Amino acid sequence: MRSYLNDFRTTDIRMNDSHFQLLLQAARSQPEPQRLLLVFVAAGLPAEASTEQRASFEAGAGGELEPVMCVDKDPHALKDFEALVTESRQTGQEWQIVFVAGLSGRGKNAPSESQTEKALTDMVEAVRHGSIGGYAAYDAHGKSLSFS
Repeated sequence: MRSYLNDFRTTDIRMNDSHFQLLLQAARSQPEPQRLLLVFVAAGLPAEASTEQRASFEAGAGGELEPVMCVDKDPHALKDFEALVTESRQTGQEWQIVFVAGLSGRGKNAPSESQTEKALTDMVEAVRHGSIGGYAAYDAHGKSLSFS
């Protein structure tokens, strides 16, 4: 598995609304009903990690991202990032980054349960394989992350 944590930098958003709030507003304003797909990941080390990799990880860099939970949400049901964090922490599952994508319905119909489940499954697999470029990403404090 590829190491991703060395590849990101935080994006400094200097405006009244957070990046996540802007994402919510965009999803809410679409003509078709939307679902937000969220994949929460934790950082870890593989069992075969070298001493250098372990030292780097303990210093806050490096490691691998592993999906630990996923969920879909109606963007109208989420108030803000803090509400998302509060709800996610109730699961007891620790995470460091959440990847977010939107799934559009058709006409006035929201995506079906099976469409949503398939899209979430595909997203989890994409994250597992490092195909994360098409997703919004946030750390546990709501800072927007960019991967290069």
